[in-house]
Amino acid sequence: MKKRKSSKVDKIYAEPIVNLQDFEFNAQVANVFQDMLERSIPGYFFMLELVKLLTGRFAKPNTNIYDLGCSLGETIKHTYASLPSNCQVIGVEKSLPMVEKCIANLESIKSKENIVIRHEDLLDTKIENASLVIMNLTLQFIPPEDRDAVLKKIANGLMDDGLLILFEKVNFEDADEQSFLNRLYSDFKLANGYSKLEITQKRQALENVLIPDTIPKIKKRVKRSGFRKIELISQCLNFSGLIAMK
Repeated sequence: MKKRKSSKVDKIYAEPIVNLQDFEFNAQVANVFQDMLERSIPGYFFMLELVKLLTGRFAKPNTNIYDLGCSLGETIKHTYASLPSNCQVIGVEKSLPMVEKCIANLESIKSKENIVIRHEDLLDTKIENASLVIMNLTLQFIPPEDRDAVLKKIANGLMDDGLLILFEKVNFEDADEQSFLNRLYSDFKLANGYSKLEITQKRQALENVLIPDTIPKIKKRVKRSGFRKIELISQCLNFSGLIAMK
């Protein structure tokens, strides 16, 4: 695993919690979120590199580039140098603590006049004149009944040949495959310093918040939402990357 960049260590679930609440993107999470991502997402740095490569290929001048669920702005920060001139970068984030951390995180970009961070629910976000839309680990947090509407809105706002990048935690239709990958994922987090208690409590907190689809279900959602093509481009344990072309 690549050496971690984050300095604030995630210890949110390190002690027993009597009244465990549903996971939320509050100030406590925002404060350690980078560490949480790096230690919890298999292939996290590869995901960023793939998005950077795809940004360089598909982002067009004089268009909008959206990062929906931009959290701390790490994707924008990582891909900014690959953007063409005269494009507008729009980050959308529902959590105010995340927005505040995101704006601070992007201060290191010297020329950032074309970056706008919006504090809003992406269900309310209007997509227009877009050549590229990025959703890194975002669709999985949207209520399943709203996912098709979000994807249709994205498709309607993309230019012809525009691209949607979609990274998601996924489930598998085969029960044995699901069980095996769940065990491997638990081993991955143990190897990155999380305890069994932390893994169990966080899983329980996420149970009603993060609801994964299977890859076939994601593909069906995307195709019926107005995209002409969708391809699987990466899979690392139970995390997959897909691209969809308008």
